[in-house]
Parts: sequence; C-alpha cells; structure tokens
Amino acid sequence: MFLHLIFAVLGFFIGMLINSLADFLPTWRRAETAVSWQWTPSGLWQLVRGQAVRRRPWLVELSTLLLFAVLPALIPAWQNLLVNSFHIAVLILIIVIDLENRLIFDIVIYPATIIALLGSFVVTREENSIRLALVGAVTGFVIFGLLYMAAQWRYGAGSGALGAGDVKLALAMGAMLGFHRILFALGLGILLGGVISFLLLLSRRVNRQSHLPYGQYLATAAIIMLIWGAQLAQRYMQPV
Repeated sequence: MFLHLIFAVLGFFIGMLINSLADFLPTWRRAETAVSWQWTPSGLWQLVRGQAVRRRPWLVELSTLLLFAVLPALIPAWQNLLVNSFHIAVLILIIVIDLENRLIFDIVIYPATIIALLGSFVVTREENSIRLALVGAVTGFVIFGLLYMAAQWRYGAGSGALGAGDVKLALAMGAMLGFHRILFALGLGILLGGVISFLLLLSRRVNRQSHLPYGQYLATAAIIMLIWGAQLAQRYMQPV
C-alpha cells in the first residue's frame, strides 16, 4: 500500500511536469527568441480551491495520479516498474502534445529512444533485451516508414495523413517494447485509430477527407503493451 501511495504522489508530480512541457515545447519550437521555462500551476489544486482552470491540466494530473497508483500492482518486477514508468510518462506527454498541436518533437523522441535502449539492460529478460529493443526499433521504423511513404504517394506531401513524427514514434516504441511486442502495438494503434475515426465519422465531427493525428493512438497502444504486452507476447510469440 505504501508503494502505491508513493507512486500516486509521483504520478501527480509527473502530471504537473507533463503539463508544463506540453505548454513549453510548442511555444519554444515556434518562438523566434528565447522562451523561459515556467511551471504550469497544478490544475487539480486549482480545481480543489474552486478556481477557474483549464480542463487539460487537472485531467492529466488526475490520470497520471490514478494510473501510477496502480502501476505497482500491474508491473510487479521493480526494475520493469521503474523503466516502464518513465516510458509511460513520455508517451502521455506525446499524447497530450499530439492531441493539441499535431506535433511529435524530436527533442522528446530521440532521448526517449536512447533511454529505452539503455533501459533494456535493466529490465527482466522476459520484458526486453538490447537485442529485442534494437530489432524492435528497426522494425517499427521500417513498417511505419513504408506506411508514411505510401501515404505521401497516395495523398500527396504535407497531406497530414501520416507524419514523419509517427515514424519516429514507431522507432521509439520499438525500443521501449522490443520486437516481441512492437507488432502487437502497431496493430493495436492502427486499430484504435480506425475505430475512433469511424466513431467520429458517425458523429459527423469529421468527414472522409479529414486526417486525424495517429501519434495519440500509437502512444496509447504502447502504454497498453508496456503494462500487459509481455504476457501477450509470451502467449502468442516466442522472443528472438
């Protein structure tokens, strides 16, 4: 119970950090002059005090608090818990920025990929290994690279059907998940994107010409696979 409490508090502060980065990075990228770092005030704390608050800050903080509170029960091995907690925090940041700005930043993806490769030395053998991480990264990059080129050929450059950021995200996901889980994750991400797009089309919130950002669905699938993917992979696929 004490570990769950610690991770709940950790999740709250990670939510604050995610909110601050989600506010800072898009502004920093667009700014022509230097932009100073500022912490985004806690949305949950403002909500509790009855102050006016944007929806995203408190939703992110509440989500990370609740998710991290249950992570110790979902990921029993301590080394897997620590490494995957970092990966999950990065993926939530990617989801938030992609939802709001349709951007996936290299400054997030490349360090996350390197840390994922290093983390493969720390986690249990069943979770990942440097060989699985490297093969997974290449596999994710190649598969989505081909899909990206096909989308550019079909819809034209700059169409928004699939972005280069999605290809880089697939690279990072492969390093985080390993070869034995990346195929499941990419398939699940594509499925999630298709289902949500279909529901939005039915509700007439989008039309057939609309192109929705894929990063949020890929990152969500990666989070699911970080929590439950090792068991799924052991059941259906032998690791290399």
